[in-house]
Amino acid sequence: MSKVDRTTRAERGGTGRTVKLALAGAGVAVAALVIAMIAGGATTPRIIPGLPDEGTFTRWGLPLSKLVLNTAGVLTVGTLLAATVFLPSDKGLLGRTALTYVRAASWLALVWAAAAATTMMFSLSDALGLPVVEVLGGNELTSFASQVSNGIALTLVVLFAVAVALFARGAITVGASGGLLLLALATMLPPALTGHASSSPNHDLATTGVAVHLLVLALWVGGLAVLCAHALRGQPSLEIAATRFSAMALWCFIGVGLSGLFSVMARLTSISELFTSAYGLLLLAKTATFAVLGAIGWWHRKRTLPQLAAGVPRAFVRFASVELLVMFATVGLAVALARTAPPPVLPGGRAFEVLGYPMPPEISLSTLASLWWFDLFSGTLIALLGGLYLAGVVRLARRGDSWPWGRTAAWFTGVLILLIATQSGVARYAKVLFSVHMAEHMTLSMLVPIFLVLGAPVTLALRALRPVARRGDRGPREWLTTILHSRFVRFVGHPAIATAIFVVSTYALYFTPLFAAAMAEHLGHIAMTVHFLLSGVLFFWVIIGVDPGPHKVPHVARLIILFVTMPFHAFFGIALMSMGTLLASQWYDQLGRTWGASAIVDQQTGGAIAWGFGEIPTLIVLIALALQWWRDDDRRARHADRRADAAAARSGGSGDAQLDAYNDYLARLNRHDRAE
Repeated sequence: MSKVDRTTRAERGGTGRTVKLALAGAGVAVAALVIAMIAGGATTPRIIPGLPDEGTFTRWGLPLSKLVLNTAGVLTVGTLLAATVFLPSDKGLLGRTALTYVRAASWLALVWAAAAATTMMFSLSDALGLPVVEVLGGNELTSFASQVSNGIALTLVVLFAVAVALFARGAITVGASGGLLLLALATMLPPALTGHASSSPNHDLATTGVAVHLLVLALWVGGLAVLCAHALRGQPSLEIAATRFSAMALWCFIGVGLSGLFSVMARLTSISELFTSAYGLLLLAKTATFAVLGAIGWWHRKRTLPQLAAGVPRAFVRFASVELLVMFATVGLAVALARTAPPPVLPGGRAFEVLGYPMPPEISLSTLASLWWFDLFSGTLIALLGGLYLAGVVRLARRGDSWPWGRTAAWFTGVLILLIATQSGVARYAKVLFSVHMAEHMTLSMLVPIFLVLGAPVTLALRALRPVARRGDRGPREWLTTILHSRFVRFVGHPAIATAIFVVSTYALYFTPLFAAAMAEHLGHIAMTVHFLLSGVLFFWVIIGVDPGPHKVPHVARLIILFVTMPFHAFFGIALMSMGTLLASQWYDQLGRTWGASAIVDQQTGGAIAWGFGEIPTLIVLIALALQWWRDDDRRARHADRRADAAAARSGGSGDAQLDAYNDYLARLNRHDRAE
């Protein structure tokens, strides 16, 4: 038997083992779903005569279609993750095995879209209380898909999944597969954010918690599933892929645990509900599987990875297969948990329903300093910004390299201001008072970014991150370099574009319906926070950025851009002060605030804050720009002196043309005197 025949036979045997593992995983997931639904009472609801009933077919068809929906999404993410991150590339091009996974992602995305359409059909049947056959003939499905939040979410999944399927057919570069991976992760979010999370008492914490939980779980489960298939088929680069997955899995384990804890805190009002409600019991079962996964992951890092490095892959395959089956059981429990109603919460008024916390008392310095509010998204962002920067500084110090303490101080000053703006009483009152919201906006877009760009995080990352061992492959350092040299960064980093984004986006947000829509949803608040930070970082990166940019801007031009831009914020504040109509009136009216100034007066106060806030950031930027200008001139002068000294050393002169000319003049006079 030739070598090619043996390889083909081995691949066929590996494919058969992969199919068996996939069938076993599907069976475990379905079994966990069925057991959990029966235990939670979702299959035997109380049917009241005379009221609509969707029927047994919908009661079982909806969770099963959701199981297929989640599984197809997780596997799509896993195949794209393996092609982009786990497998080595060659100068940005995908290898043969990676291309196979991208093509598999295309077919899985089509299954994902079909499962989303089926789930939409069953969801409409469940919402109307009618059998499936009765909701397909009319216009109800079209209205559900375009007007109801759950239907809109599933429609987005169908559209985005089809887009992933189409674009994956032609993807041959790592950048293309990375973009598809980001799109697939974004497609995972809409259905989860319109479930129990959006109706929880603390919906801010629940919404962010379920989003983080779902994303890291998709990376973890999907990555392991594809890694198991990779090992069973005997594909090359297994050791590299397993090592990279292990490093990612540790962070996924931490992310799943913390996000799950925060989600439980948002839904349950007491610990006793874990043991007295069906929802709590299912949470305990899911926690048990999570603990088992942690133990298996620890065993992987301690035992099976060294065996894999020693050329013994069987132990890794066995434990990875067991871990994958436990993960599929967890997916089944998650679907059943989504079909189980959490314990009811006593009503706390309209303000509590829309804010997620009671109406705070009248604003004062003491309440701003004492009413701290934990926002999971901002808290996670702050932890990442501070932790990653500190890790980079520590790595440089251990290597014996120095890092300017001023940059570190500037970075953590920005992180501290971000902490105060998003976690203190400012965050609570920002949803109640437009004036506080405007103060938070100006802080996030005009004060925090100044200190962040002075911290030079990109330069620190490029110095701290190690290049990949294999030439032509891409690790974190190579990905960062690729992004910095991309056409997108070159476009948005142009001074004119960065300035336009910084100025125009503010007017577009507040003087269009975007502001009212953003205030009504927690995702809108997150989007505004991200936009304020990114637009500010982009603008001040052009003005005073220490990190190298795609365009070299002279200091005089930077000064002109600063003085041209800042008056637009003053004009914006004046426009708010002169307005007689209330922005996002529906949001502020439903809060029922009974203390403080009226909403329109408070809005005018917010305009005054926008008008006068720019002076402090402008002064800080001017000081930083002057120091950078002076240092740049001093550096240029020293460089010119070194070049002159080098030229003089080659010619025998002093390096100073005027001094050499004067010395020649004195020498001529001396010769003339001697001649006389």
